[in-house]
Amino acid sequence: MQSQEKTIVAGPQSLDHDLTRHFPDLISFESTEQLHASPVFAPFRAEVDRILSTVVLGAPAAASGHVPSTKIVRALAWNLERGNKLDGILDALRFDELLKYRDVLLLTELDYGMARSGNRAIAHEIATALKMNYAFAPVYIALQKGSGVEAEVEGENTFSIHGLAMFSPWKLTNVHAVPLANGKDKMIGKEKRLGWLRALVADIEHPAGTFRAVTVHLDVHCSREHRRRQMRRIVEHLEGLPRLPTLIGGDWNTTTFNAQTAGHAILGYARRVLMGIRNVAKHHFPHPDRYFEKGMFNDLARHGYEYKTLNDHGVGTLHYHVESIEKNTNLGDWVPEWCFKFIFWAARRVGGSVSVKLDWFAGRDLSIAPGTRPATAQELRGEDGEPLSDHDAITVEFVLDSKYGSSLLPDA
Repeated sequence: MQSQEKTIVAGPQSLDHDLTRHFPDLISFESTEQLHASPVFAPFRAEVDRILSTVVLGAPAAASGHVPSTKIVRALAWNLERGNKLDGILDALRFDELLKYRDVLLLTELDYGMARSGNRAIAHEIATALKMNYAFAPVYIALQKGSGVEAEVEGENTFSIHGLAMFSPWKLTNVHAVPLANGKDKMIGKEKRLGWLRALVADIEHPAGTFRAVTVHLDVHCSREHRRRQMRRIVEHLEGLPRLPTLIGGDWNTTTFNAQTAGHAILGYARRVLMGIRNVAKHHFPHPDRYFEKGMFNDLARHGYEYKTLNDHGVGTLHYHVESIEKNTNLGDWVPEWCFKFIFWAARRVGGSVSVKLDWFAGRDLSIAPGTRPATAQELRGEDGEPLSDHDAITVEFVLDSKYGSSLLPDA
């Protein structure tokens, strides 16, 4: 992983490459260390590093501030599950009463040239359809088509890139990405990837005043302490920038589990059984900040970041059901098959379904807009009745602290 934020900001075509023909050779390596030490990788390393240090900036010709110019900033965060259901996602972002007319979208899990999402440029298509400026940061170059059911999709990857993004009808400036250390070697296991997670940072020139936004996707295959370190890395980076009102949002993967290995995960399930399945399902999965992930939230508070008023507490954003064949297939890529009976038994104790809160906002030098409340957009489905993503979207409306806001705009 690069130790510096040497971000290359470039246009959409800057991510195009012809590395995919070499993937069969790279897949044979069993660790990143082994890969980097091999002469096989040496000819491609500079190109891989270039892609993984790039941030794409796009400004569709028709991009404009179509959101009402008030002192309120309307934000949305959503894990799009690759963008597999892009057409339905676009409809939701354009027409859903809770999601439309947002000033900033903090979106995670967007593909560029992956067969599982139709080899589409997800971020670019969203920006074009919504007429928004955008930034897209690659986090992985996928050497395979994906995990679980994704591995069985038809076709082959074209550019094999996966990342996160930010969108706004307002101008984005000072755009860059912050690399985050992996919690697990991405060359170990069934889904082999090159790269590391990154936080995407930009200043947004909103009519109410300039504020900073950060799209965050923390690791899932890691310990709670590792997620805490990833967030601390982001906050420490922000401390080194000129102070602005700041919104951090995205998929923080606050599962409450240490999922660095299957063994850790299974021990975690056993612990929760001892704590009482109903107790954990009701008081911990929807409230990870209370106990299991408390350290990370405490760190944010110590740095002046408020989260309690900016989130829809107690409402899960990812829902697991024992009869979900797709999720069971995906889970099987990192949990041994013998564990499923135990997992199913535990889930059936609470009706067969468990909801966890993974998606969050935190902010500094801003506050919830008067008369509004954070919301979770549940049951977002396409015309086929299928969910648009495995995550629900979250929204919040906020105002900038008076010393930062513009005095030229009327109240909402």
